[in-house]
Amino acid sequence: MFYHSTRNKGEVVDSRRAIVQGLSEDGGLFVSDALGATKIPLSALMTEDYLSLATRVLSVLLDDFSPEEIRDCVEKAYRGKFSSPAVTPVTELGEDWLLELYHGPTSAFKDLALCVLPHLMSRALEKTGQKVMIATATSGDTGKAALEGFKDVPNIGISVFYPEGKVSAVQRLQMVTQEGGNVAVAAVRGNFDDVQSAVKRLFLQGSGRSDVSLSSANSINIGRLAPQVVYYFDAYRQLVEKKVISLGDPVDFSVPTGNFGDVLAGYYAKLMGLPVRHLIVASNANNVLTDFLTTGVYDRRRAFEKTISPSMDILMSSNLERLLYYVSGQDTTFVADMMKALREDGVYRIPEAMLAEIRKTFRCGWADDEQTCRTIREVWDEDGVLIDTHTAVAVRVGRANKAEGAPLVVLSTASPYKFCRDVVFSIVDNAPDMGDDFAYMDALSGLTGTEPPRGLSGLKKMPERHTDVIDVDQMQAFVEAQMNRVYGEK
Repeated sequence: MFYHSTRNKGEVVDSRRAIVQGLSEDGGLFVSDALGATKIPLSALMTEDYLSLATRVLSVLLDDFSPEEIRDCVEKAYRGKFSSPAVTPVTELGEDWLLELYHGPTSAFKDLALCVLPHLMSRALEKTGQKVMIATATSGDTGKAALEGFKDVPNIGISVFYPEGKVSAVQRLQMVTQEGGNVAVAAVRGNFDDVQSAVKRLFLQGSGRSDVSLSSANSINIGRLAPQVVYYFDAYRQLVEKKVISLGDPVDFSVPTGNFGDVLAGYYAKLMGLPVRHLIVASNANNVLTDFLTTGVYDRRRAFEKTISPSMDILMSSNLERLLYYVSGQDTTFVADMMKALREDGVYRIPEAMLAEIRKTFRCGWADDEQTCRTIREVWDEDGVLIDTHTAVAVRVGRANKAEGAPLVVLSTASPYKFCRDVVFSIVDNAPDMGDDFAYMDALSGLTGTEPPRGLSGLKKMPERHTDVIDVDQMQAFVEAQMNRVYGEK
């Protein structure tokens, strides 16, 4: 499977190069015209565990790596790293199902990709003599997962940027306490879209050094997106094992999403043979995706809302560009025109026929903070299941779009303890102000009889190592300084 830009078919690379490069030279995202040519046989799912299934799926999407290389990367990524033996267990949620994606080292779904991406990138760099500096924007969860995954990996440095004051207190502590000689973190004055756009500009400008390349750990990197395809297949396998469905039956997935990467992975799974009926795109008050899937108009010219589901506080959904490429008949000129309109005018409109094609698979909806809190309370009271603020959005929107003929699987993307303050206020009437988030962790544990992940509760004793707060126009200088620190001045 060779890869090229969503905006131009002239630059063709293999998956190793696509992973190292992250973004194409024209600013587009790497896609393959061979996606869907090789199907994953459903019968094979029933004989495999998560690691062997990951090896199978990644060997299709990244087929210039040998199966032995993929298996080695998968073993190093997952073996003994997740608190659940199933890695991503499917559990009951009333009449529906919950796909738990938060059992990794940083308690968020990003671990499923960012535990394996560093090993893939290291393999891709072997024998090249090349060095890489990762530059990544995060709305909350990607940052810690990327920092932990790339910590002290040879020939790779990482700089993570998050919007100041727009991630949860626990998310911030996860990043600013990060150890590792090759890591750096900075808060940026602005919102996530400001930070993400600046990172993309960095890629277009280049590193300024012949010995160091810039790359990304965001889902714009195909090496980040590909591992997320795996848990859709594994969820299906678990439903068959539980006798909820038979092989070949359809399934619906409800996905909390801002940057469109997690739900796009479900679309990739569908193209690769998984019987996905509907992918339900669940948004918070930053509901640009809901409007797009309803009207065909993508319009980022709106107020940015700070919500209690901060990882979805995004108005520029980068991975939507990949979907546009596939549903437009692989038309790079069309995609380039849409992205130019978005960049220059803040809005674009797709043809009605294309919207109709998208809506064959995608459903949508959104929930405000009040509805999110109410859903957390209802799910706890009625189902006895504790969920975080992002999962609650997906539960509410998923159930609003629920239809006969297929079970509903809700992707649970983070531990509720990452957003413990808002979860406590959701399940307790008139909860008092308890001060810091660790008091809320203790309260949530006492209220529910559950235990916070040790990686979160242990943050209280860790020193803050990264205290930089910068403006958007200082990000390039920050990355250059980190390259000089990690690799020496050039």
